[in-house]
Amino acid sequence: MNINKLNDTIKKKISSRLAIDEIVIEDETYLHLKHKNFQKNKFHLKLFIKSKELTNMSKINSTKTIYKILELELKNYIHSIQIVLK
Repeated sequence: MNINKLNDTIKKKISSRLAIDEIVIEDETYLHLKHKNFQKNKFHLKLFIKSKELTNMSKINSTKTIYKILELELKNYIHSIQIVLK
């Protein structure tokens, strides 16, 4: 899966399950190119999410919620993900 399709998929999946005001996704894969465990076609992403629904949860529960929604993508296309709630 290419990064543009992955970004669209992530935005659609999260927005369909949660009340989201904004999602911005940064691809930080380039920062990890020389790492020992680097895998081509597995991305390093940073998600900035503005959502009252998520900010009303504990950090652990909001992270678990996002991980559950993106379960398939995390298994197949995402090596690491950082979630920043705004």
